[in-house]
Amino acid sequence: MAIRKTLGFAAVAVLALAAAPSSAETFKVTVPASAKAGPFDGRVMVILTPDGKTEPRFQTRPDYFGAQMFGVTVDGLKPGASAAIGSEVLGFPAESMSAVPAGRYYAQAVLHRYDTYHLANGKTVKLPAPRGAGQNWRKEPGNLVSTPRMIDFDPARPGEVELTLDRVNPPIAEPKDSEFVRHFTFRSPQLSKFWGRDILLRGHVLVPKDFDKHPEAHYPLMVFHGHFPEDFGGFRTTPPDPNLKCEPSERFNLPCYNRTEQEEAYNFYRQWISDKFPRYLVVEIDHSNPYYDDSYAVNSANIGPYGDAITYEFIPALEKKFRGIGQGWARFLYGGSTGGWEALGVQVKYPTEYNGAFAACPDPIDFRQMMTTNIYADKNAYYLEGPFARVARAGKRDYLDHSPYTMEMENRWELVMGDKTRSGGQWDIWEAVFSPNGADGYPQRIWDKRTGVIDPKVAEYWRDNYDLRYIMERDWKTLGPKLQGKIHLYVGDMDNFYLNNAVYLTEAFLKKADPPYQGEVDYGDRAEHCWNGDHANPNAIARLRYNTFYLPKILKRIEASAPAGADLTSWRY
Repeated sequence: MAIRKTLGFAAVAVLALAAAPSSAETFKVTVPASAKAGPFDGRVMVILTPDGKTEPRFQTRPDYFGAQMFGVTVDGLKPGASAAIGSEVLGFPAESMSAVPAGRYYAQAVLHRYDTYHLANGKTVKLPAPRGAGQNWRKEPGNLVSTPRMIDFDPARPGEVELTLDRVNPPIAEPKDSEFVRHFTFRSPQLSKFWGRDILLRGHVLVPKDFDKHPEAHYPLMVFHGHFPEDFGGFRTTPPDPNLKCEPSERFNLPCYNRTEQEEAYNFYRQWISDKFPRYLVVEIDHSNPYYDDSYAVNSANIGPYGDAITYEFIPALEKKFRGIGQGWARFLYGGSTGGWEALGVQVKYPTEYNGAFAACPDPIDFRQMMTTNIYADKNAYYLEGPFARVARAGKRDYLDHSPYTMEMENRWELVMGDKTRSGGQWDIWEAVFSPNGADGYPQRIWDKRTGVIDPKVAEYWRDNYDLRYIMERDWKTLGPKLQGKIHLYVGDMDNFYLNNAVYLTEAFLKKADPPYQGEVDYGDRAEHCWNGDHANPNAIARLRYNTFYLPKILKRIEASAPAGADLTSWRY
C-alpha cells in the first residue's frame, strides 16, 4: 500500500507555453496524423494544475491538493482523430468540469495505451501492457503525451481547448549486470498460457562477495517482495556523491533524503563485503503485469497463476543459475506494505516452500478491517451510515490523525485514471487480485466504484481465497504445524493506511492458535507506515535496511530448523 515511487516528483524540462492562452469549456485531444502504431486503444486523460514547476502528469495524486484530472476510454482512435472530454466526464479532485474554478492553468493530455489480450479462458480484454516503467502511465514507454500549455479556463464560457499528443515516451533501458548485481529473465509457461502471449518474470539478484570465486558454494535465498523494482535497490559500491543536489522527502520531512539513501546504500555494500558477514542471495522480482506494478505473488483469476509461476518455475530456475540451496528451509520472505502482504500470503499459500515470512506493515491481512471497512458486515465501503447521516471514511492519516483524502476520493481518482479496474491504483489491484473474473473478462467489482455499495458475494470470494487471517484460522489444523515459527508481523500503531487494524485481529487469532504459532507480532509506538520492527531507528532509516535487519532472526531460524545433513557451511566463507 506504500505510496508508489511515481509520486516523488522530479523536476523536468521547462514547460512550453502556448503563444496565447486559450479559453475553454471542454477539451479536444488529438492524435497527430503522423503517429505510428495506431489505431490506439487506451485511456485519454487531461490534467490541469496552476503549478508550472513540473509537468502536470507528475502532479496527480489522491489528495485534496492533487492536480485536476479527467479521463475517457478510447477504442480504435486513429491517427489524425480526436477524443472529446466534455462537461459530463467524471473528474478528480473536482467531480465535474463545472466545479473547476475559472483561472489560468497548465494543461496536458496523456494517452495510456492498451493492448488486446486473448485469455486462456476464452475472453478478450484490453489492458496496458507492462513496458518497463512498472505500470506508471506517466512514464510508460509508448504512451502519447502532449506538450504542456497554459490556458485560461472558464467552465461558464463556451469554447474548446485543443491538446495534441505530440510526444511519445521513450523506451527504458534494461539494467546491466555488475560484480554484485546480476539480472535473470525467465519466460513463464503458466503465465504465457494464461495471457495468450509470452510473459516474462525478471529477477534483480544481489550475489555475495567472491560469488564467481566459489563455485562450490550454495546459498540461502532471501526474497525481498515489494513494488516494481527498476533494478536492485539500496546497494551502492561507491561513497555518496559529494556534488549531490539535495532532494527533500515530503514523507519524512527531511531536507536531503537522497543523500541519506546513498549513505545507507554504501553502508550496506561495506557490510555485504565484510569478512564476517554470512553469504546469501537476495532477489527483487519484477512481476509487473497489465493491472499493476506487481502481482501480489499469488494465483489470481484475473492476473494469472503468479504464485505458482514464481514459487515453482521462477525461483527453482533462479536457484539453479545462481547456486541456491534450492530447498524450503533455505528460502525466506520479507517486505513491507504490499511486500509485507506478499511475504505472509506466499508463506501461507506455500507453507513448506519457505522457512519464514517477515511481514512489515502488510496490506490488509484480515478483511474485517480492509483499512477501516469490514467488507463482510458493512454495506458501504466509503461511509459510516446511520438513519439520518453518514460520515466519510478516511483513506489516509498522519500520526496526528489528520487525513488528506477519503476512501471515496482515492477510488474516484482511480476511476478517472481507468475504468474496469484498469487504473493501476491500490484499490484496483486488490480487486484484480482478489476478485473472481467477470463475464466481460475483467475483475468483478467488490463495490460500486462511485457509490461504495459492497457486493457481498464478491466479498465472500475474497474471504475464502485471500483473507489470510481467515484462511489460517479455517485451515490451522493442517496449516499450523507447517507454519510454526514462520510468521512474523510488524506494524506501527499509527500506520498511515490503518494497516495496524487487521494485524490486531490477526494477532488475536495467533495468540490462541493450537498448535502455537511460535512467531512474533510487534508494534511501533506512534510509528507510521511502514514500520518494520526496528525500535532503534526511525522509519526513514529502518526502511533502507530490510536486507540486513531480519538476518539475525533468519540465521537463528536456519540453525533451529535445517534438516540433518543440510549445507550450513559452504556459504559461510
